[in-house]
Amino acid sequence: MSRLDQWYRRFLISKLFTKGWGKPENLKKLFNCRKVISNREECIKLVPPDYPVHIDKDIEQDDHRILEGHFLSPFAVYMSDVMPKEVEIAKFQMILPKLWKSQLKPVCVQLGGTGDHFYWRRRTLLGKPLLKEFGIASIILENPYYGMRKPKQQLRSALHNVSDLFVMGGALILESLVLLNWCEQQGWGPLGITGISMGGHMASLAASNWNKPLSLIPCLSWSTASGVFTHGVLSEAIPWRVLQSQYLEESQYGTDIKKMIHSPEDVARAFRLGQKYVQDMDESLKDVLNFYRSQNKPSLLNLKLDFETKEESLSLRKEDENKMVDFNPSNTISLENTQATAADSFQALNNTNILTTSLSKPSKTDWKSRYLSLSYAAAKSHITRSQTSKEKRHSTKRVSEEALNFMRDVMEEFTHLGNYTQPVDTSLIIIVAAKQDAYIPHEGVLSLKQLWPEAEVRYIDSGHISAFLFNQKTFRMAIKDAFDKQIQKYYT
Repeated sequence: MSRLDQWYRRFLISKLFTKGWGKPENLKKLFNCRKVISNREECIKLVPPDYPVHIDKDIEQDDHRILEGHFLSPFAVYMSDVMPKEVEIAKFQMILPKLWKSQLKPVCVQLGGTGDHFYWRRRTLLGKPLLKEFGIASIILENPYYGMRKPKQQLRSALHNVSDLFVMGGALILESLVLLNWCEQQGWGPLGITGISMGGHMASLAASNWNKPLSLIPCLSWSTASGVFTHGVLSEAIPWRVLQSQYLEESQYGTDIKKMIHSPEDVARAFRLGQKYVQDMDESLKDVLNFYRSQNKPSLLNLKLDFETKEESLSLRKEDENKMVDFNPSNTISLENTQATAADSFQALNNTNILTTSLSKPSKTDWKSRYLSLSYAAAKSHITRSQTSKEKRHSTKRVSEEALNFMRDVMEEFTHLGNYTQPVDTSLIIIVAAKQDAYIPHEGVLSLKQLWPEAEVRYIDSGHISAFLFNQKTFRMAIKDAFDKQIQKYYT
């Protein structure tokens, strides 16, 4: 894990979600909304191809043009009661050539990462270089709650409520569809979408809902944002006492809302826990033997178990793990009422198919295992007693288990890509990830390669911050290569 990521976070004083989870009734509406927009067939109906887009400026500079425009966010049409007025108007800037150099007119939509306000950063680091080096135009969409769309009471990038992040995600999905439709109306293509960090994840969500082949380049993002806010470095910017207090005071969070949660990680997490249990059991047996030998217990001094053989028989190959957690994301959500209009679907939602798994009963243990288990319990209690005072000293620093688990669950419900339809052509996806990313943890969740087997993954041997600072060229090359794949497959 990158030390630079951890060091950089300490210099940022902004706190996230200072007002809590958001109103329970708003969260319920957003849950229902998620079940519609995560299904491409329903989501695409929410944005007509001729959705009105207005151009406010058209400026010529050297060898390129800069357009600025706006449109009413479709999310505000369907969910106006959960979207602040300042956020409703989507604003964008486009960088395109004065004259296209060929019949192909590639355009890439760029979504912003955390703290990426206004257009200048993406225009400078990606937009202009992409146009100059590869002839790829860019549309830079202002994130909801950022820049010109920031609510007056909000400080910098610090969203007030957890629910604000879900409003941002839902809005960006529909707004990206507006821009992709608009590009087609202008005769531009091939089309793609990209983003860095949070922008990369939002780009993945948006690409899942486009009904045609699309180049997707998510940079420094992963399959879900749950780890970002529960054990990534950003978790230190969250006022957990506020969230815990609200969770306990408002029963709807732990009852009504919790029942609505669906996570593709449920099966995978159960499998990993079982695997860890088997591995830990071997270590536990070794500890018991060592403890009793140190106590000079003659009954166990000569007892031997073939741990190496046992470990080999219980271990699972990596490919077996992949098979156990493999599933078709498009099958995890089923909307049965195809007669209802997409707008009506926000009010009348259909059932969600939940992934289930069956676990076989464990076989009976032999007398040695039973004896060792009881003996290990005694040995462990001896060790635990010596740690109790130390644990008490640190108990006040612990994050509440209820708030932490609820955060993980709601983040997986809204942000896990396994809850969304698979992109039309996953071979057009190039993922750029950092190996030592402390902001976007990769451990303990399904990988993007498991969700999208045909996607290409490129790793940078660094942390999140250093990857962003020193690898912009890597991101641009990935964008160029993803467009080349689409051109070769669909335009030749």
